[in-house]
Amino acid sequence: MAQSILTTARFASLAVIDPATGGPGISRIAFAIDEKGCPLTLISSLAAHHAALRANPDAAVMVGEPGAKGDPLTHPRLMVNVRAQFVERGTTGHPALRAQYLSQQPKAALYIDFADFDLVLLVPQSAVLNGGFGRAWRMTAQDLGA
Repeated sequence: MAQSILTTARFASLAVIDPATGGPGISRIAFAIDEKGCPLTLISSLAAHHAALRANPDAAVMVGEPGAKGDPLTHPRLMVNVRAQFVERGTTGHPALRAQYLSQQPKAALYIDFADFDLVLLVPQSAVLNGGFGRAWRMTAQDLGA
């Protein structure tokens, strides 16, 4: 169930710690999965969560959307504790990650090469899978295949 949620998601909520205040912040991000199953996003340095992840790479990602019918809390969702790894342009892995991201987020081709955008791997550390009412599990990075 966790793998299905991760592999079908095209956006997620990213929770960070604001370096200016020390308080929490949250943002909606475009979302992809690399070939190893690791979450991947593209973030502009103009975005507050870019600075937050540079200052403190520990964050959380919430993935999963309620269905068209029924109580939203009965639909599966996954909260993943992650550690952000910025993928610098010109490094060996960057071209493959760029291609992988664009295969899942094709509209990003308009801006992926702008100087202010960085690819960021969101490396899972642990997770909580909520499969609906009364169905919740704590998971390790290994459980997620990371």
